[in-house]
Amino acid sequence: MRWNSGGRSPNLEDRRGSGGGFGMPMGIGGGIITLILALIFGPGILSNGNESTSGGEVGLTPADSAREEPMVQFVSFVLDDAQSTWQGAFQRAGGNFRPAKMVLFRDGTMSGCGGAQSAMGPFYCPLDEKLYLDLGFFEELDKRFGAPGDFAQAYVIAHELGHHVQHLLGIDQRVRDAQQRNPDAANQLSVRLELQADCYAGVWAHSAAERGKLEAGDIQEGLGAASAVGDDRIQRQTTGSVNVDSFTHGSAQQRSQWFARGYESGNSSNCDTFGGG
Repeated sequence: MRWNSGGRSPNLEDRRGSGGGFGMPMGIGGGIITLILALIFGPGILSNGNESTSGGEVGLTPADSAREEPMVQFVSFVLDDAQSTWQGAFQRAGGNFRPAKMVLFRDGTMSGCGGAQSAMGPFYCPLDEKLYLDLGFFEELDKRFGAPGDFAQAYVIAHELGHHVQHLLGIDQRVRDAQQRNPDAANQLSVRLELQADCYAGVWAHSAAERGKLEAGDIQEGLGAASAVGDDRIQRQTTGSVNVDSFTHGSAQQRSQWFARGYESGNSSNCDTFGGG
């Protein structure tokens, strides 16, 4: 991906050296306590925020800080670029875009949704409108799940920001209301929410391509990352079998297809996963 280092985003909150700690997170249907299951991105994976904190100080040595600074500036660039894209889209539609914050942490921190651990992977908390990310996740995405490349990392950020877009549009709240009314459809509704966020990530990728930000192979990296975190891929890797009824984020094929749909059209109106499209 072509990007220019502009320093740190004004919407970046760096907690990597601040210590903090975390409580036990509670996910949809139970606690999410492993890295693999935590790769399930999106809102609602944490508790209501009433846990007590625990854990000790998390240090960030000068060497660690220097080593990670290029990555900090990269995620800052992607965050600002994606938010600028969505701000323009909201303005053209007569709406108001409110920027999200991105919190970088190490090992554990507290979010508006409760305690957060690195093992949970990146996520968006609608209660404080912040994205949470431990930079170590990107190494796992590459080494464990076979999705290398800077645009694979950009896809992750764009997906989480897609949840922020859903939040601003009230989509996530409508989904939660529908899940409460019909618990039997909760997983299916969750899948639709996640696939829409994948499509929104593709819409940003389309914009980035039009502005000359993408290089050869970038979209393949994004498609690979979307596929790598499909429910079937994760289940097969962790349990050796696949249970479609327990899907909450969509299959590898679905996730890559919806990302591609957003990228090819560049139009968020084509991301209506709730209309059966």
